[in-house]
Amino acid sequence: MEHDTDILISGAGIAGLVAAAGLAGLGHRVTIVDPAPPATSAETQGSDLRSTAYLQPARALFERLGLWSLLAEAATPLAALQVIDTSGWPPVERDRRLFTPDDLGETVFGWNLLNWHTHGLLSRHLAAMPGVTLRHQVGFADMLQRDDIVRVRLTDGKRLTARLVVGADGRSSPVARAAGIAMNTRRYGQKAMAFVARHTLPHGDVSTEIYNSGGAFTTVPLPDHNGAPASAIVWMNDGPRAQDLMALDDAALGNEMTLRACAVLGDMRPISPRRLWPVITQTAEALTARRVALIAEAAHVLPPIGAQGLNTSLQDVAALLDSLSHDPGAPDGLNRYANARTRDVAARAAVIDLFNRVCQSDTPAVQALRLAGLRKVYDIAPLRRGVMRAGLGKRHAPNQAPNQAPNQAANT
Repeated sequence: MEHDTDILISGAGIAGLVAAAGLAGLGHRVTIVDPAPPATSAETQGSDLRSTAYLQPARALFERLGLWSLLAEAATPLAALQVIDTSGWPPVERDRRLFTPDDLGETVFGWNLLNWHTHGLLSRHLAAMPGVTLRHQVGFADMLQRDDIVRVRLTDGKRLTARLVVGADGRSSPVARAAGIAMNTRRYGQKAMAFVARHTLPHGDVSTEIYNSGGAFTTVPLPDHNGAPASAIVWMNDGPRAQDLMALDDAALGNEMTLRACAVLGDMRPISPRRLWPVITQTAEALTARRVALIAEAAHVLPPIGAQGLNTSLQDVAALLDSLSHDPGAPDGLNRYANARTRDVAARAAVIDLFNRVCQSDTPAVQALRLAGLRKVYDIAPLRRGVMRAGLGKRHAPNQAPNQAPNQAANT
């Protein structure tokens, strides 16, 4: 049957853009829609002020798709991960451990980039890429799934047909809802605040997670800002405390942040707008439906711990690219994708959920368990290496048979 596009992607976030680049590179015609305007700066309304430490498998995917050269110049190496356990307020440090990549035979764990900046670079690249149509301020509204095609209605009233619809449209995914895919959601009463801060001490390319009741406080190294060291901050708290912090002026927030970080980076001050969002764990009951695949936060939402969120989303993208064939919506390819990702997503969600609940608790017994766990994970070398390998995720080697471009597959 004739169709307007091979693949419609709902959601032009980072995962959706990377998926579009990969699918177009396989010879498919790809249309991306997103109701939000493009984020061109940190000040753009709704821009993502979080940062991501792209781990080794994510960089391998970027290189495979020819995207790493766009990102490399702005990337800051992640040379080590420091974990500090604290209790009380002001926090008192109880112990710390430094995890280094040489345990895994690597020189760095990954590379840090601000999400809004990465999004802008990828958007500009996709806008000029053959085979890709990128439409902002137009979203997915509804669809009618058939065995051979999907009829899609967009928010501007226009209709088109596609052989596959990919939901990359976030935790309230319209595609998942239209496909009848339910979500399992756990709420913690937490909110996470994201922004960029300068500080007086250098970060040394080390990311730090500091545990205290309410959740983790995470610093992610960035390039210097006007000659001063800078880091991206993700700060989790119980909801009322997070709202109170959002209301502070920059000087007051800087004082609270310096205390919360145990002055590990010296005096700290915010230098960007702030964003606040609810912390949840959410997993889709299925990753696929008839001619539909869910990826990224449409498939799973994880608390911001251990750089698992977007890296897990890029694992979805890699698996999707390795699973689809000449007809991208065919059941065999979608089954391959679901089989490749379902178990890993469930396992990561369960582990991060448990870890976040332990970190959030202010119960002395749970805090003692957290401290003992940190020491055990670090001090037993095989366990330490195993945890780090699991956190990095696996590298995907291209599966040549299903990855053939349509014109190549037609000739075999």
